[in-house]
Amino acid sequence: MNGRNSKSPLGDLGLKHLNITITGKVQGVGFRETTKIVANQMMVNGFVRNEKDGSVFIEAEGEDIFLEEFVNWCHEGPDRSRVENVSVSEGEVKNYRNFEVLRK
Repeated sequence: MNGRNSKSPLGDLGLKHLNITITGKVQGVGFRETTKIVANQMMVNGFVRNEKDGSVFIEAEGEDIFLEEFVNWCHEGPDRSRVENVSVSEGEVKNYRNFEVLRK
C-alpha cells in the first residue's frame, strides 16, 4: 500500500458498458457529432457509428448515473432526428479512454 487514496481502478467505480442501437431518422441529421458532445459532457466514453441498415450503434461506458442520463438523451437525439426505438444491452467493460465518432 502506498498510503494514498488515489483513484481506484475504473472497475471499482461501478463502471458499466452498454451497447445501444437507435433506429428512426438518425443518419444525416448530426446524430454522431451531437452524441460525442453529449457523451463528453456526461463523462461517457466509447464510440458511435452509423450502420448499413440506417441505425446508429453506440458502445458507451461510464458510471450508472451518467449512463442513465445518456440513454435518456438517446431517446431524444439531436433536433433534426426522429428516434423510433432505442435498444440497450449490457456488455463487457472495455475501458475506453474517450468518446469517438467512427466513420467507415
